[in-house]
Order: sequence, then structure tokens, then C-alpha cells
Amino acid sequence: MSGTQAWGFTDDRGTELGAARVPRRVVAYVRAGAALCDLGVTPVAVYGSGHDGEVLDPAKEGGLTAAAVTYLGPGRVLDEGLLRELRPDVIVDVTYDGKSPYALDEAVAERLGVPLVALSVGNELSLPAILDRFGALAASLGAAPVDGTADGTAGGGSPADLRAAEDELRAVAARTGLGVLALSGAGPDQVHLARPLAWPELARLAELGVRLVDPGPGPGANWLTGDWGRAAELRPDLVLFDSRAHATAPDGALSGVRFTPWNPETPPSPAAYARFFRAVAGALTG
Repeated sequence: MSGTQAWGFTDDRGTELGAARVPRRVVAYVRAGAALCDLGVTPVAVYGSGHDGEVLDPAKEGGLTAAAVTYLGPGRVLDEGLLRELRPDVIVDVTYDGKSPYALDEAVAERLGVPLVALSVGNELSLPAILDRFGALAASLGAAPVDGTADGTAGGGSPADLRAAEDELRAVAARTGLGVLALSGAGPDQVHLARPLAWPELARLAELGVRLVDPGPGPGANWLTGDWGRAAELRPDLVLFDSRAHATAPDGALSGVRFTPWNPETPPSPAAYARFFRAVAGALTG
């Protein structure tokens, strides 16, 4: 795709964005940036969310560190002068409500005169639909088509490789039938228990036959908050624990349970989710 031709893209807020040429200098929220990096579009810089600190969270970095992508710190306190010096052509964020970018105030992009793309990662879209949207954005930004073979290495890993990982997980889930609980530790006395259908990747696990444990009735759309005793009462066989830096690891909180890390902000790319599904399959088999 020529960088001299006009560019247009409609994001998941329904906002029609355009530029006189295809954007080449991309600044993105870290989750979106890691996905684009997988898909063949390397950002010049990424920024974090309110959960993030001044150092890039290892759980979120994906291929960003290897690609030497600059991390700018949390988006809400971003140094606009530094951002301006980077001369971005486009900013890419995510949205959970279909209305607002998650990690950066839209006014920042407006002051810079730069289009801001916000792609949905909420449960109004299925995981395959989310992956398709990120793939479409990457393609609009000039990414090469992804190889369709199972061992293809172009871009973000082939769709066929993701399907192979899903097939592997489906077979393991049918054979083991183990109960899986996803959670995010919030200290020694508190834990957030994920509601499976509120998370596209957890809903996808259920579609693949994984028996997900629902935390039950109570407040909270995405999480039910309780203590670690509540988690133990659910008697999971496997726990997917939030591996982000701000979350508390469940060390010693649950006994007789298998654990495997889960990044609730996994980059929306086929490569990242193929890795995640294979990790879950491996944890189910013990």
C-alpha cells in the first residue's frame, strides 16, 4: 500500500477517520500497539492505562520491547510535548463502551490534530470479531497480508495457526472436563472473580468447550469482588490468574489448584491468542 494515497478508516465508535496519506507514525495504547506489532505495524511509541506505571508492564509488552518501541508512561498523564515531538500520524486506543477511548483523553489527539482510532475490546463483540477489526486496521496501515498456512510466520501468525491452537484446546477440554476460574488478585484479603461472558476471550474458551466457573450472583458487570475464601468455595481445578503488574499473585491463597497466567489485556492478534489457548491447553493437561 502506497504511503502517498489517501487513508480512511471507521472505528468502533462509528467515527469516520481520514488522512491525506496512509499513516506511518503510529502511537498506540500498549494493548493495541502490541497487537499491531504482531500484525506487522510497529508503533513509534505506546502508552499505558491508569493501572500502569512508568515502566512497561512485562505482562503487556508482547513484541514491543524486542521491536524497541518507546514506552511513554500512563496515557492520562502523558507529556503532550513529548508526544508532539514524536510527530504521530495516528493514535490507536481501545474502547470498552463503544463511545470513548480507554487510556487517552481524546482532547489530546484533537489538540495535536491527529486522528484517534478506538477499537472495541468489550463483550459487545466476539473475540473473532475483535481480531478481525485489528486485522483490518493493520491492513489499512499497510501491513502485509498474513500467511494462511498453519506454519505461516508473516505478520501476527496465521489464522490457521490460531485455528490449530483452538482445535488443540477443544480436544483437551473435552478430554479433561476441568473447571476453570479466572480471577484478579487485589491483595491478601480481596480478589476479583471474572464473569466469563463479560470477557470475549473467556467466552471463546467456553465456546471451545472449557468448563468455566461462574462466580455467581452479586454486583459487578465484569467481576464479582470477594475474599479468597469465596474463590476457594467455587472449587476450581485450574485458576487463570491476572498476571499484570498491578494484580496480586494468588501465592498460597488456594491449595490443590493448578495455576496459569492470564493477561486480561492480551494483544488482539492471532499470534497472542494462539499462545494463550495453547497455554490453557497445557495447564489443563497438567
